[in-house]
Amino acid sequence: MRIFLISAVSLLNLILGIYYFFLISRKKIRPALAMWVFFFLAVALSLFTYLKEGNFSIWDNILNTADLFFVGSVTLTIFFFGDRSSRFNRFDIGCLAVVIGIVIFWMFTHNHFVTNLLVQGILVIAYFPVINRMVRSGENHESYLIWGGMLLAAGMALPVSSGDLALVYTLRANISILLLMGLMLYTDWKRGRKTQSTHNMIAQKREETREERRFDENLEKR
Repeated sequence: MRIFLISAVSLLNLILGIYYFFLISRKKIRPALAMWVFFFLAVALSLFTYLKEGNFSIWDNILNTADLFFVGSVTLTIFFFGDRSSRFNRFDIGCLAVVIGIVIFWMFTHNHFVTNLLVQGILVIAYFPVINRMVRSGENHESYLIWGGMLLAAGMALPVSSGDLALVYTLRANISILLLMGLMLYTDWKRGRKTQSTHNMIAQKREETREERRFDENLEKR
């Protein structure tokens, strides 16, 4: 079962990476570049400190390992094929500064455990750019299939996560993705209601125009 789950998580991340390349290159989605840059830096540091903290292999934290290759490929894809809305802004640069701060903390302390926990916080902050853009624009440009696949991979990785840090990483991923997908659903629902309201107003206006025309026609007949 362990080998099956490890293989499934790895294969799923590979498929998601290929699918993400297809979506971005065809301009079907516009993910935030900053979020994925944060992911790459934080995921790399997370795996590094995890391996340094105990006698573990990369397969003991399979989600972290698979994520490293996945987010690296997605980051490069967005960088070369993403549109201008996926570039950095002041908000993104501020978040990146926090990532650099944690790296500096590790360089001076070499405290792998605390650094790893701080990285998990950064992996939550990494969601802020896409959340900020979604809230401000009122539009969802993220893929349900991609995030649903990531959630499935995170769920399958739970039983084969070895060590406290691996468990924290996997649980954090599950919770974060669930919350983000909840926001995606809410954004689409809210936008759908707004669109429906606009359609209703247009329909009402047309009906009022028809009534006015009928009234004018009746007056002319008289």
